Amino acid sequence: MTVAIIEDDRLLNQALDIALRKEGYSTLCIYSKSEAHHAVSDRADILLIDIGLPDGDGISLYRELRQKWKIPAIFLTARDEEADMLAAFDEGAEDYVVKPFSMKVLLKRIETVLKRSSEDRKITYRDLTLFIDRKQALVSGQPIVLTAREYQLLKYLMMNQGRVLTKENILENIWGLDGQFVVDNAVSVTINRLRKKIEPGAGKPEYIKNVFGLGYRMGE
Repeated sequence: MTVAIIEDDRLLNQALDIALRKEGYSTLCIYSKSEAHHAVSDRADILLIDIGLPDGDGISLYRELRQKWKIPAIFLTARDEEADMLAAFDEGAEDYVVKPFSMKVLLKRIETVLKRSSEDRKITYRDLTLFIDRKQALVSGQPIVLTAREYQLLKYLMMNQGRVLTKENILENIWGLDGQFVVDNAVSVTINRLRKKIEPGAGKPEYIKNVFGLGYRMGE
């Protein structure tokens, strides 16, 4: 499990990093709102977000991140104010911790949130269902066999429903650094293989649509 620590206090960020790694978590150490937009991806299983960041507030950051990634969050703050708590929960926060806090209590809260979110971590679009933790895809309730790359691509499309994803977006997020070295038609070939497994009719895609001159989109 990976925890993204979005906290500008470097000593606290480091302390959280050490404590989480000691418990077996992987971590992403992030120090600002702008950095979070570049560093956070679906690799993160939970976010720890400081409400007061040097270049913006954590609540608006989470609102923006949730447009791309459905990741649970626990907010950290030095202010025990009801308005902040309500604003955080309105944005979908799972929990709220006031500094200074017990590291043991925070770890238990992280464990609870992850357990709760893992019980129903799934993405749906029409007759498609993706169970994230099981890495299983179903079409009309029937499991389908996907390669690792096909699964990653389907997950990326389903987590970004309604957005146009360019070939460059897909290469960067699915192939990563390897995207610099893959052949030009790798994306279209993988899209076509995926379509054959999920589309109800050949030659008329209903799930993954081509957006002429731009890329691909799932959903309206």
